Amino acid sequence: AMIEVLAKLGRGPVFLAGEVLECVITFTNPLSASSTSASSEMLAWASAQIHCQFHASENRVALPPSDSSKHDVQAENETVFVPNRVHCLSLSYYTVCGLGKLQKHSRCVEKHWGLCDSYCETLPIDGPPSFRGQSVKYVYKLTIGCQRVNSPIKLLRVPFRVLVLHGLKDYQFPQDEAVAPSNPFLEEEEGLKKDSRLADLATELLMVATSRRSLHLYNISNTRGKVGTFCIFKTVYKIGEDVIGTFNFSEGDIPCLQFSVSLQTEESIQEEFQHRRGQPVSFSTHARHQEACLHTAQSSFSLPIPLSSTPGFTTNIVSLKWRLHFEFVTSSESAGTGLVHGSQSEAVTWTGVEQMEVDTFSWDLPIKVLPTNPILASYVSQFSSTNSITI
Repeated sequence: AMIEVLAKLGRGPVFLAGEVLECVITFTNPLSASSTSASSEMLAWASAQIHCQFHASENRVALPPSDSSKHDVQAENETVFVPNRVHCLSLSYYTVCGLGKLQKHSRCVEKHWGLCDSYCETLPIDGPPSFRGQSVKYVYKLTIGCQRVNSPIKLLRVPFRVLVLHGLKDYQFPQDEAVAPSNPFLEEEEGLKKDSRLADLATELLMVATSRRSLHLYNISNTRGKVGTFCIFKTVYKIGEDVIGTFNFSEGDIPCLQFSVSLQTEESIQEEFQHRRGQPVSFSTHARHQEACLHTAQSSFSLPIPLSSTPGFTTNIVSLKWRLHFEFVTSSESAGTGLVHGSQSEAVTWTGVEQMEVDTFSWDLPIKVLPTNPILASYVSQFSSTNSITI
């Protein structure tokens, strides 16, 4: 005796804030062919809700006490699935009996037959993005609760990822459908036109913001003189792009022995929520390039921004910024080579110096990282588009 509950996100598990999340929920009775036709199961009710859960590290974040005197509700005795021991930032309720068109009464799920309905909800456009940091976490889930008659309540959790693009909130869609951005190669249902237009608009805004190129030149120097120059053609990127830069050491007065470039995020807690005043920020490295460059006139690097990473954002509690972190190792003396003379019958060999006094210094270059098309991010998502349980 059982009912199988299947939830499927048709477009994938990644969405833009402001888009409509659509999940097709199917209830089936997976009985074998030898079962009698009288075999059936009663679905008492079903409920679907969207949660944005906020987790905070007690050692890093000091949250004010909750103003609400209501305790978290348990799924064992209620149909409001507020999680325990976490802060729920946003909820969307959709509680019906039998889900959607089946709300008039409980229905039987017969052998080889099922019930199916679609749950649609617009994600808050001003909500935080999905983020798993060292201090805080923002986690989105679609929770589907259901109950078979005379059986305990079961929960099916469908995790998904939310990307936030600033600027979509203030956009007013044109009244004329003909001038709205659209894809002429795709057939769209009427109810999904606005959602598709939002994704098209986001793609257009991202393309405009990240396609601007201009030469940025930076002199690299320490207290003793110039080491070289660094060149980069843009400082605004989308996740999934490569950060490319070049070095020119030919005009430097100080020899550079080695350099490293790290693509990092800087996670900082707003001052009023810091566990202790002046606590340091948290850094995470997503890609790194290191190279020995003695006697090298020019060099370059390419660092990929992972599609699974979180673009920069700011909430009232936490701020996430991106940067390139450079480290240079320079010589405090001439970095020549040693000439070793052998016997008359032996060839002359050149060797490097065995010891050398060095100096190190670092430099940080802020960059801006924006989201990308959610369909592209879905290809590398750790979440599955299909989830199921048996009740």
